[in-house]
Amino acid sequence: MANLKDLKVRIASVKSTQKITSAMKMVAAAKLRRAQESAEAARPYAERMERMLGSVAASVAGADGAPPMLAGTGSSDTHLLLVCSADRGLCGGFNGSIVRQARKMARELNAEGKTVKMLFVGRKAHDVMKREFAANIVDDISGLGGKKGITYGEAADVAKQVTGMFEAGEFDVCTIIFNQFQSAMTQIITAQQLIPFSPPESEDDEAANGAQSGAQPVFEYEPDEDEIIAELLPTNMGVQIFQALLENSASEHGARMTAMDNATRNAGEMIDDLTLLYNRSRQAIITNELIEIISGAEAL
Repeated sequence: MANLKDLKVRIASVKSTQKITSAMKMVAAAKLRRAQESAEAARPYAERMERMLGSVAASVAGADGAPPMLAGTGSSDTHLLLVCSADRGLCGGFNGSIVRQARKMARELNAEGKTVKMLFVGRKAHDVMKREFAANIVDDISGLGGKKGITYGEAADVAKQVTGMFEAGEFDVCTIIFNQFQSAMTQIITAQQLIPFSPPESEDDEAANGAQSGAQPVFEYEPDEDEIIAELLPTNMGVQIFQALLENSASEHGARMTAMDNATRNAGEMIDDLTLLYNRSRQAIITNELIEIISGAEAL
């Protein structure tokens, strides 16, 4: 039979934990609302930027002298994985899904004979991946966001570091790994190629490709396409990284809110079970004491 004092201490401990998880859930919910609004507000701009850049890039992609960020280096021997995770835990499977995707891609690239380099944004993925890929880690960046959330300046600094590494010839292909926010309970793990530029084909593009009949618009660019591409490619890099970090931030808060909600409910169920066990143990002790008293009285 469990000791009553131990049960009381354990019930008090679980109640304290429940208060903490409940508070963390409310904080995450408040941060989620702001992060979700920021991510959703940035999506149209990032999507239009990619579509516009894709439209301009289509006319110069095969031309001589196309920028390396668009045409590539002519090789794909060295890959840079830009892995975005959280600085803190207690957010369910958020960090675990990013680590699994990064580990899977790194192992597949290694199996193909490619050289893999890793740049981490967020401490959690770095702490896990360094056990297996310590020699592949280029740098880790943590502490982004702060109280005001992710800013474009922070994303631009990351983009500048990645661009500088590419211009120095340190890698050929760059892929960013992050969680795209769907809802508080659903995040989609996403691997998006940043260098060389490879815009995803949207539904509008597919419909346009399927409808070749009729006149097609002809665009004239001022200044010419080469100057526009040279300006837009670095800007698009910052925009896409900024969008990925916003999506990741909203996903983190959503995952943490869901995890803390589950933890709070589980703590409530554990308190109910422990209270029932405490009452049964107390009743058994009282019954034993009554039996001893009655037995003693009858003996006299």
